[in-house]
Amino acid sequence: MTGHAGYFNRRHNRHGHLFQNRYKSILCQADPYFLELVRYIHLNPIRAEIVTTMEELKHYNYCGHGQLMGINTASWQPVEEVLTRFDMDLLSARNKYEKFVSDGIDMGKQPKLAGGGLLRSAGGWEKIVLARRFGEHLKSDERILGDSDFVEEVLNAAQERLERVSLCRVKGVTLEWAAQRVADLLKIAVSDVWRHGNGFKTVQARSLLCFWAIQELGMTATAVGKTLDLSRSGASRAALRGGKLADEKGWSLIKPS
Repeated sequence: MTGHAGYFNRRHNRHGHLFQNRYKSILCQADPYFLELVRYIHLNPIRAEIVTTMEELKHYNYCGHGQLMGINTASWQPVEEVLTRFDMDLLSARNKYEKFVSDGIDMGKQPKLAGGGLLRSAGGWEKIVLARRFGEHLKSDERILGDSDFVEEVLNAAQERLERVSLCRVKGVTLEWAAQRVADLLKIAVSDVWRHGNGFKTVQARSLLCFWAIQELGMTATAVGKTLDLSRSGASRAALRGGKLADEKGWSLIKPS
């Protein structure tokens, strides 16, 4: 409580509530940044001198490196996405991954993995200024780790979603209206959209409603989950299914004019 927050602030030379600032995450372009980012994050305990060797790092419980090396287990941490990039054979993949991480110890802090996407991809402000002198304008955003094209693609997609959400609000589209649209498309009663059940049409209906509520109405997965009596992760998974269904059928929440 208050006492611990004061102690923590004095110890780390900070101020305010213990969890005052919002969580910060970045969207990472898979190639070529993904493995570099994995290595950089997993070497944090060594850079902070919490552990001193790769062997100690494998047994450090507060880092995902041990899970990737098969020393620790955590059902919530998938390891295949990383290891299969090194080899399809598990033992060989772990050996290659460990060497890759070890090779990064001498690199120290890497500015390209902290800051704006433009700075990372362009190689610093000097190259950015040079590019602009020749009329080349590059996209950047500190929330996105990737090259200029990737940053622009992500920002365009975000803008399109914002425009769809705005259009729905202008037209007065509500969650109840969306539920009726789902019912009409699947030819079921609207009450079937709201009720729990494992029936094929019921699952389709609730998935489609989750997808449109999040993507088109701008609702959070938490809010949608509360409305449909689902967990946040359950609503997110349902939205993924609903998105695939909408793509396959060519369905949209608002009928094309």
